[in-house]
Amino acid sequence: MSDASDEVIRVLIVDDHKVVQRGLRGFLKTEPDIEVVGEAHDGSQALGILSELDAEGRRPNVVLMDLQMPVMDGVQATREIRSRYDDVEVVVLTSFVEEERVHAALEAGASGYLLKDADVDELSNAIRSAHRGEVHLDAGVARRLMASLRAPKEDPLGALTEREREILRMVAAGKANKQIAEELVISERTARTHVSNILRKLDLASRTQAALWAVREGLADADPAT
Repeated sequence: MSDASDEVIRVLIVDDHKVVQRGLRGFLKTEPDIEVVGEAHDGSQALGILSELDAEGRRPNVVLMDLQMPVMDGVQATREIRSRYDDVEVVVLTSFVEEERVHAALEAGASGYLLKDADVDELSNAIRSAHRGEVHLDAGVARRLMASLRAPKEDPLGALTEREREILRMVAAGKANKQIAEELVISERTARTHVSNILRKLDLASRTQAALWAVREGLADADPAT
């Protein structure tokens, strides 16, 4: 099922296994609002293809990224992509669920993390969520991440202002900085600054960790979709 919008989401697949590439392309071909615009077998090649597509005016909206690849792995490639193209979202699709890999990928800027046994609906939903600026995590991955978050030394909520608590709830609801800014009638830059302050006060590395922390601490409701 496609989004209400008629916009087609352009996707670049990055995986060093041709069988996986072929399978993903076949999966996504059935989704009318998703178009696969390229395939790469490692992070370095992905950056080259991304540059070519950008020059053609066909920059991908979302990159499906494997983690373990030769030449340049998925974490480094994600970091490079997010640094060069901050409007291109990255969804990690891997066989691994190791906490270190998950943290590294999310800290590099990935906005989704799925296992390769995900079905086509979950995969397409993760792509759409990423394109909307939301986070989509495999349920098992989310549980592990939540359990692995460090316990704060002091009561962190006491350090947050009322506005920061409000924004933290919105982050936990999967809202991007642009949505937060529009709802609170503030600039996107101010919203981004508030999120950065929240991460610093909570000693967390990403908005995904902040969202999971908020759910764990009862500040926000858990949403199985994110």
